Amino acid sequence: MVTATFRFYEELNDFLARERRGREFSCRCARMATTKHMIEALGVPHTEVDLVLVNGESVGFETLLHDGDRVSVFPQFEALDITPLLRVRERALRVTRFVADAHMGGLAHLLRMTGFDTLYDNRFRDDEIERIAGAQGRIVLTRDRELLKRRGITHGCYVRALRSAQQLREVFDRLDLARGARPFTRCLDCNTPLHEIDKSLVASSLPERVRERYQRFSTCDACRRVFWEGSHWQRMRAMVDELVTPAQG
Repeated sequence: MVTATFRFYEELNDFLARERRGREFSCRCARMATTKHMIEALGVPHTEVDLVLVNGESVGFETLLHDGDRVSVFPQFEALDITPLLRVRERALRVTRFVADAHMGGLAHLLRMTGFDTLYDNRFRDDEIERIAGAQGRIVLTRDRELLKRRGITHGCYVRALRSAQQLREVFDRLDLARGARPFTRCLDCNTPLHEIDKSLVASSLPERVRERYQRFSTCDACRRVFWEGSHWQRMRAMVDELVTPAQG
C-alpha cells in the first residue's frame, strides 16, 4: 500500500464524503493504483475531471500513484484555456453533441430546441449509452454517477439540477454552449435538422387558424412534423434568448 494526499476543487467536492470536502486529505492506495482508479474510488466520475496534477505536473488517468504523491483534481475550466496542459484525454471533442439517459428526456428536448444534436430514448440501457458515446463522440448527460465511471465514456456531464429548465441553464453554463446554439433548427421529437418549407406545400394539413395567421414554416424530413412560430414557439424563444443573448451581444 502507498499513501497519497488528495485535494479536489470546486464542484468536484459535491461527490466526496462531507469530511473530505474543500480540504486536503490522505488516503491509502493499492500499490498499482492509477489516478483514475483512486479518483473514482473516492466517488468522483472521471468524466467530471479536466485536469489532474500529481506533485504539480499534469498527468493522465493511467498514471500510477506513489507513496507521498500530492494529487490535485480540477473540474472543467470555463474562463481559462488549459488545452496545452491536458493529459487526461486522448483528444478533445470537435463537435458538441450529446446522448442523454432515460431520466433526461426534458433536458434532451430543450437541447434540441437550442440546436444541439441530442440522442435520447427512454429505453436506452447503460451499455448502449456507453457504446453510442464512444462510437459517435457524444457527451453523456446523466444523474447516475456509476454510468459516468464506465471506461468507454470519455466525456460526460453529471447534471445536478432536477428540473429541465434549470438543467438546461446548468449545462449551458458548465459547457459554455451559448455561442454554439442554433435555436429552432432541429426537430424536438426526432433530433433531425429542420428546413424551411413553402406554405403552399403544407397548407392543406394546417389547422385553419394557423393557415390564416402564420406565413413561415419548417419541417422535419424524418417525422414529417410541421413547425410554426405560434405561442409555444414564443415562450420557447424567450427562454432561448435569455441563454444565448449574453454570448452574442
